[in-house]
Amino acid sequence: MRHRIIALIFISLADGVQAQAAPDGAELYARNCAACHGEKGESGIGVPLSLPSFQATVSDEYLHKTIRLGRPGRVMPASGLSDAEIDAIVRFMRRWGAKQPQSPQMYDARTPSFPAEPIKGDPEHGRRLFAKLCASCHGTDGEGGQGTGVTFSRPRDQQIMAPALNNPGFLAAASDAMIKETLLKGRYGTPMNHFLGKKAKQKDIDDIVSFIRGFEKTPKTQTAAVLETEQAVLTMDSPYDLQATIENVKRAVVSNNFIYIREQRLTAGLVPQDQEDPRQHIIYFCNFSMLNTALATDPRVGLFLPCRITVVEQNGKVKMMAVNPKRLSKIFNNTELNALCDEMTKRYLAIMEEAAI
Repeated sequence: MRHRIIALIFISLADGVQAQAAPDGAELYARNCAACHGEKGESGIGVPLSLPSFQATVSDEYLHKTIRLGRPGRVMPASGLSDAEIDAIVRFMRRWGAKQPQSPQMYDARTPSFPAEPIKGDPEHGRRLFAKLCASCHGTDGEGGQGTGVTFSRPRDQQIMAPALNNPGFLAAASDAMIKETLLKGRYGTPMNHFLGKKAKQKDIDDIVSFIRGFEKTPKTQTAAVLETEQAVLTMDSPYDLQATIENVKRAVVSNNFIYIREQRLTAGLVPQDQEDPRQHIIYFCNFSMLNTALATDPRVGLFLPCRITVVEQNGKVKMMAVNPKRLSKIFNNTELNALCDEMTKRYLAIMEEAAI
């Protein structure tokens, strides 16, 4: 009896450790997903996940693969989470579907599953139908909506940013049957209408699915690419002393169509005023047209704005340094930033080169 009691205690302790170690889906969602999809899946930059129309037309497998793979070049990065953690997030997300009424009646409250078999259709006819019925939101080549739809000066052009259908992450996650179900029933609560009984016949839907699946056979689109660069910081030596270099940078900022904002010691506000390092200074500047474009494309770039160049003196040598904007596209996984980041990198280098003349 004593041995049996001890065994039961060990089993109970083991169960307690397992329960404690189980991933917390709510916590993982809050940490990895809520910033774009909303705390309760109500949407933001990302699509609304708690809508009954979404819950009823996507499978658990689709959600798992989407979290795993992300959307290359489209804001959503690959998660890097374990299978157990992703499964916990999916289970947490499914709680929303269980709590909400299914409206209209075309949506089933049960978690859907879809066969993996491909759907055969006429992709050329599907291309013409896609151009007529889908391209206005999803783009002519399925590249998805432009920007995040978030700005600080005007309302969104669309309720949500339409997903990119030619994205390798989407194509790997979505089966043909799931795409067809989405087309048939739409996304009630978003701009996407359903095609049941109107606009398109069943064969037409198959043709559109066939056209969308054909994106897999084409080269990776620009919407699924990111800038690659190993250099995180732009650095340039100055032939002048510290103060002369600071003044040169200020003049170069203005001559390159930026507005000079201020110059301060780098450690200002981080240490007591009399302990600031006099050999480290930072110059802030801005181009407000570029700022508006950047924030409309991806509001996360606000973490790196306004523009700034740091001037430091080390071992008798003066250097100018700036964050390499090209890294933003890689970090934020947003292809639309590419041209802007490339242009900003050129501007930083032009300012530093002019200051070093």
